[in-house]
Amino acid sequence: MAIASIISGLGFPVVFELARSWRRPARWTILTKITVWVTAVLLVLGTLAFLVIEWRNPRTLGPLDEGGKVLAAFFAAVMPRSAGFNTLDISQMHPSSWLTTDVLMFIGGGSAGTAGGIKVTTIGLLAFVVWAELRGEGRVNIGHRSLPDTAQRQAVTITALGVTIVGLATYLLLALTPYSLDQVLFEVVAAFGTAGLSTGITANVGTAGHLLLVVLMFIGRIGPLTLGSALALNRRARHYELPEERVIVG
Repeated sequence: MAIASIISGLGFPVVFELARSWRRPARWTILTKITVWVTAVLLVLGTLAFLVIEWRNPRTLGPLDEGGKVLAAFFAAVMPRSAGFNTLDISQMHPSSWLTTDVLMFIGGGSAGTAGGIKVTTIGLLAFVVWAELRGEGRVNIGHRSLPDTAQRQAVTITALGVTIVGLATYLLLALTPYSLDQVLFEVVAAFGTAGLSTGITANVGTAGHLLLVVLMFIGRIGPLTLGSALALNRRARHYELPEERVIVG
């Protein structure tokens, strides 16, 4: 099940290209390279995080042997980004594990796939943008290709809107329920990432809370894909340029 979830979380274009040219990584598109590498990094870091945090927790990984702990941690790192199943009791995890799961659910899976989140491609592009800025480079290069400015702005826009939506929904759900910030944030991100996971408070957030989570699931399911498509198609030619002015940042 975990392997099937990883494949489904890569997205249809990436799965198709991997099936066609998996022996020739040098010919992969930038989309495939970013998706595969970011997915691998998230799986490794997620598994290690769950192992470190939950290793001695008697209510999660504690009772399992070493092999069982590794398998359960790997499963916990896979599912928040794709299928949403769980073999460990999420309500008994440490808050640090909830935060780790929040990050995985918010990122989600590959573009044009069934997974939710802002997509691994978006995070991968942002990482390259930040790296280029830190190095003082005028262009963002990925391998032997240059990243268009439009793709950079789309990645920043989708991420900023995702953070804004999650932040606003968390604030509202905190006002509507008596639960702690870590529990409420988990519910909000799970709804936005359409992950289907919960700390166990979903049934008790009230009618207004349920409606808020439903809206979040709807936004999370169609929002990033729709917004990405709209930004790609909304190109207007400007026949003049305004004078530049430097602004202090940071």
